Amino acid sequence: MKNIEIVRIFREISYLIQIAENDPNTIFKVRAYEKAADVIENLSMDLEEIYLENGIAGLRKIPSVGSAISLKIEEFIKLHKIAYHEELKKKIPIKISEFSNMRGIGPKTIKTLYEKLKITTVSELEKAALEGRIAKLKGFSKMKESNILKTIQLSKKNKSRHLLGDIYPLIKKIESRLTEEESVINCATVGSFRRMKETIGDIDILVSTEEPEKVVNFFVNMPEVEEIRGRGRTKAFVELRNGIGVDLLVVPEESFGSASQYFTGNKDHNISLRNLAISKGFHLNEWGLFTKKKKKVAGINEKEIYELLDLQYIPPELREDCGEIEFFSKKKKGNLALVEYGDLKGDLHTHSDSTDGTMSIKDMALQARKKFGLDYIAITDHTRSLRLANGLNENQLLAQINKIQELNDAFKEYSTDTRFRILSSAEVNILRDGTLDIPNNILDKLDIVGAAIHSNFSLSKDIQTERLVKAAKNPSVDLLCHPTGRIINKREGYSVDIEKIIDIAHETRTVLEINSNYHRLDLKDEHIRLAVQNGTKLAINSDAHHPVHFAYLLFGIGQARRGWAKKTDVINTLEVDSLLKELK
Repeated sequence: MKNIEIVRIFREISYLIQIAENDPNTIFKVRAYEKAADVIENLSMDLEEIYLENGIAGLRKIPSVGSAISLKIEEFIKLHKIAYHEELKKKIPIKISEFSNMRGIGPKTIKTLYEKLKITTVSELEKAALEGRIAKLKGFSKMKESNILKTIQLSKKNKSRHLLGDIYPLIKKIESRLTEEESVINCATVGSFRRMKETIGDIDILVSTEEPEKVVNFFVNMPEVEEIRGRGRTKAFVELRNGIGVDLLVVPEESFGSASQYFTGNKDHNISLRNLAISKGFHLNEWGLFTKKKKKVAGINEKEIYELLDLQYIPPELREDCGEIEFFSKKKKGNLALVEYGDLKGDLHTHSDSTDGTMSIKDMALQARKKFGLDYIAITDHTRSLRLANGLNENQLLAQINKIQELNDAFKEYSTDTRFRILSSAEVNILRDGTLDIPNNILDKLDIVGAAIHSNFSLSKDIQTERLVKAAKNPSVDLLCHPTGRIINKREGYSVDIEKIIDIAHETRTVLEINSNYHRLDLKDEHIRLAVQNGTKLAINSDAHHPVHFAYLLFGIGQARRGWAKKTDVINTLEVDSLLKELK
């Protein structure tokens, strides 16, 4: 919990510095806090444990944590606050937590709005925009004012929804703790969490036990619980420290399967399933599957319920009432070998510290192999026009190709595990006119080429589509990365004709990425299903900027499964040599 709090405070300090200070060297302070926050966010160890064991010296061994930053971590561990942070908040009385996650409303914009209009909250910002006061300011326009309103509306719409990746580790930890409690027989987190939806409302956890009161008492006293909102003999509702609500429901063991099915949902899937049960002379609810004479015939597990309804087992990710009940009918004999969570052989979108990653190519490779069991990764550092990410020019890219070859040779020489391979690659920038910022004669020396849009998001749908079409038609481009550019809950993405992109990708043998970073999950599940139906190949990639980000592949696979993607649809389920043969 301390790591999370320190990351939040450091990001707020970075944000506030940009508003409060006019020194040209401010940028270095900003980067120092942002880098420290990035490293701590990905740290597998608890900062307080490091400090208690090795003091300031232990903290300073953490990458990007220097003497000044380490002193502030020590201050927080001891006092639960940082004086510099408190001073900045007093100096600039802006509710940073309301603005910091809003795409397109950065510190410079907020600084101007604070100085000119004394805006300190999102509600004040919305009022000013609705009244037309922002467009009158120098450097602003009606278009920018309109975009601010759209951003606020998007934020409001998604305020009660939590990103799957933000809460996944915590919920799994709670689920694991409950499972290990000796009186618990079965435990499962259900609802949209189990269906791997990209955003989650409240969490529902089911348990079966012969000692319900003991389990409820154990649950409400877990360290993650901030407030008990309600409790009874077989249920409880709590709010966790991160603000998310969690319902616990205790059910009999003989009804655990039917309750899992019922509470996993979704609502429309359940209605269709109940109607199917009725048509076959059954009655289905959360307690089980019953005959007309109220004899219970199934309920202990989900599979037996689907079996008695003449269905194959329907994976939770597909339970959206989008044709899955008809498809999985035994009469139809549909067969869908969905991509499984352990099917990926490699990752085709990763970054090193040569651009905006945080670790060396060697360290990224070693961790990918040792901790995540991958057989290959592609180093897709940014290219020259993306200056903010220290993009590589042609000479730097050629030098990186040689470096990767040397690392591969070294792995073969010194390792008994000779299967692992680093692929030379790049995430090439697609320019406004659809051309690339690196010439094809250089790109053709790479093992695989990814291309992506990183600028000019406000162009018209036709122009934006044409940019991607032109990139897909480029014979050197193998992969379109995060094809719609969305950031969940922050940016809807640029306007693009996704059906046309899918068609062109199929025609040109260009692979479309499912970006596993849980802030993106781009493509959307419905777009993945269109691609699958069209025969367009997909790649599930992490977009890792640190080795811990390889864990994001889990979310990309979940997204692919929600889009009905089979193992054969996903190119990086192949061995590396087979993969390279499949490319253009």
